[in-house]
Amino acid sequence: MVLLEFSIAPLAKGESVGGYVARSLEIIEASGLDYRLHAMGTIVEGEIDEVLAVLKKCLEAMSADCDRITCSAKLDYRRGASGRLESKVTSVENKLAHKLKTID
Repeated sequence: MVLLEFSIAPLAKGESVGGYVARSLEIIEASGLDYRLHAMGTIVEGEIDEVLAVLKKCLEAMSADCDRITCSAKLDYRRGASGRLESKVTSVENKLAHKLKTID
């Protein structure tokens, strides 16, 4: 399984790009993959082809009315592991012996 964290936004569309972020989140939700939105991007969990297909659809949707788009992305692959959106945070909390501030 793969965790894909990405942030995608149009350039030259003003200070607020929340509408474009919302457009991407509709695509992410429709994919059926588990995800977490946070203040600086989104993390999606799934097989490599699934998460990259979601990223591609987000780019295609944004490019419909944006001439220039910026995207940063990083992947974390771990063979045989799933549910890491939750378990990675829980692991650190267990080591610290207390809950951390997370988005949920």
